[in-house]
Amino acid sequence: MAWAILPPPPFQLRRRPNSGGGGGGIISHKTPGHGAYSAMIVASSSSGGGGSGGEGTKEKKPSFNPFGFVTDNPSSRGAIQLPENPAEDGNVGQMLYRIEDKGKEYGSYIKSGKFRWFVRETGSSESRRGTVIFIHGAPTQSYSYRVVMSQMADSGFHCLAPDWIGFGFSDKPQPGYGFSYTEEEYHVEFDKVLSVLNVKSPFVLVVQGFLVGSYGLTWALKNPSRVSKLVILNSPLTSASPVPSLFRNLRLPLFGEFTCQNAVMAERFIEAGSAYVLKLEKADVYRLPYLSSSGPGFALLEAARKANFKDISKRVETGFSSGRWSQPILLAWGISDKYLPQSEAEKFQKGNSSLVKLKLIEGAGHMPQEDWPEKVVEALRVFI
Repeated sequence: MAWAILPPPPFQLRRRPNSGGGGGGIISHKTPGHGAYSAMIVASSSSGGGGSGGEGTKEKKPSFNPFGFVTDNPSSRGAIQLPENPAEDGNVGQMLYRIEDKGKEYGSYIKSGKFRWFVRETGSSESRRGTVIFIHGAPTQSYSYRVVMSQMADSGFHCLAPDWIGFGFSDKPQPGYGFSYTEEEYHVEFDKVLSVLNVKSPFVLVVQGFLVGSYGLTWALKNPSRVSKLVILNSPLTSASPVPSLFRNLRLPLFGEFTCQNAVMAERFIEAGSAYVLKLEKADVYRLPYLSSSGPGFALLEAARKANFKDISKRVETGFSSGRWSQPILLAWGISDKYLPQSEAEKFQKGNSSLVKLKLIEGAGHMPQEDWPEKVVEALRVFI
């Protein structure tokens, strides 16, 4: 076995091995694992002397593992491994067949107004410990909270996580036909789905991410009496918050239309904000909505073009400052975030230091709930 470190080609996918996954839930979908590929390390068989050994011979491993740092994280352990076989790319139809039943752990569809939402739920609505609502950001989905929700339910909490309209497995209406992807419309539809779910206020609200994640925060500012405690995971919080290139590109004429139809956009956005790459089984789920139709891409495009990122961040910064907000806030912050620096969280905390508690999560990036859910659960249990 000969080893060579090569730079990835511009658009090469990075496939990770399927190591199984997922426990039970209301709906649990599993499919067999498939091959793996890596954009960083290539393993090739040597046809020369020295022999690769017969059956039962232990393969010689490289003396240096450049990705050894991931092994301390139980959620990412094994995420980066070398393939035994070359990459096995398939066409879109083959990829959909392989992954169409994945990623719906703990989830079911509900009708709210004109739209069908996909909502994940764990625990019991009769729980004495209360309800926790989890809000995802763009361009991802509620799937990112599956492990956190499972473990929080084990601790006695009732957990709900909807896919926003236009994202994940929820409806993706054509812009202008009943939904135009504005902040106000998202707030209105969120109120409706909470009513259909019979969520009693006040509840704990957990928010993460850009764009629709930020709409979770601005919704809270409009409805402070409905929120008992607020938890923020790596979201833009100040007027100086940087806007990732994905959202800037989406706002460019023509280029945005091209960008929004990239089927691996979500997984690449996650990986670019983290110290880890996703296992294949996880990447498949984030990829699936964008493979299934053009709807999710155009929904994201419309939402990004309608949003005023700087204005939203400024309203968040001032709205949760001292004297304007009175409920406890936990900032559970992945310090390896490549989009939002730790200083973002520290500046936000100083604006309301008596109510904002900052918990730094080492080893986690932009999506702590995906990178290291066990540490997020630990922080939530202590805070709630």
